[in-house]
Amino acid sequence: MKILANDGISDLGKSLLEKAGFTVITEKVDQDNLASEVNAQGIEMILVRSATTVRKEVIDACPALKLIGRGGVGMDNIDVQYARDKGITVINTPASSSQSVAELVMGHLFAISRSLNDSYKNIETGDFSTLKKKYAKGVELRGKTLGIIGFGRIGQSLASYALGCGMDVIAIDQFNNPVSINVPIGNGNQAIVNITPSLSLTDELGKLDYISIHVPKQADGSAVITSKEFAMMKKGVRLVNAARGGVINEDDLLVALNSGQVAAIALDVFENEPNPRKELLNHPNIACTPHIGAATLEAQDRIGEELASLIISQFANA
Repeated sequence: MKILANDGISDLGKSLLEKAGFTVITEKVDQDNLASEVNAQGIEMILVRSATTVRKEVIDACPALKLIGRGGVGMDNIDVQYARDKGITVINTPASSSQSVAELVMGHLFAISRSLNDSYKNIETGDFSTLKKKYAKGVELRGKTLGIIGFGRIGQSLASYALGCGMDVIAIDQFNNPVSINVPIGNGNQAIVNITPSLSLTDELGKLDYISIHVPKQADGSAVITSKEFAMMKKGVRLVNAARGGVINEDDLLVALNSGQVAAIALDVFENEPNPRKELLNHPNIACTPHIGAATLEAQDRIGEELASLIISQFANA
């Protein structure tokens, strides 16, 4: 069976699949030519990350397709239910990238607390006396309250890091089952912190110094954070979005930033990927990364291994 890993796959994942008898193709196919190439090459499985979409039109045009796999968590670039209704297996790897995304968020929390993104842009052209004054209002993470919106695997991994840095954590989720967070503290030691998520976002927003978002857009496709939610937050709040573009209304975000209601935000995801609006990329209080939450060697190996394991278990003897 032929597999097109159109957004790439780790060497480990590719090796495992090939040892099991699959042919893995990693040459990138343009989105517009995806269906025709799948049919021309006799491909029966498509693996994607976030760059390639597999919509109804592709699914209908590829009758031999047996599996669509997403290397990562969110599957909003795949028409999942439609594919499953057509008898196509759809898989993802929800556990593999949690730590990498959580570590990126922690990096962003530090960055937006000390204006690292903007200072890096300006240090070559500015003088130290002016820049030191400009960036003299940094803040510390320790003792601050972090709100984690969406308390699944990534949110829980982030909580472990944030607690280890001395932050207080408030979780907001659609489920309020108590969660035990393991906080490694070095030398093989660990602490356990129990967190019961709140069911109400609006009840918690005014308590938070920092917010990290780990949920998709709402069921109707609208943003989770709009001008209404920004108005409920503490003045000078700092946010990170490493979930999905569109979870935060970008027009409302710019208004909140320019008014000072939001002190800073870090964005790893954008509404118009891969071409985000320039107002976001150029804003001095926005730290940007190009959707790299899961882009570590370790996470990609785990993703490739998990995809391979799922495919082999279901199709190796087909």
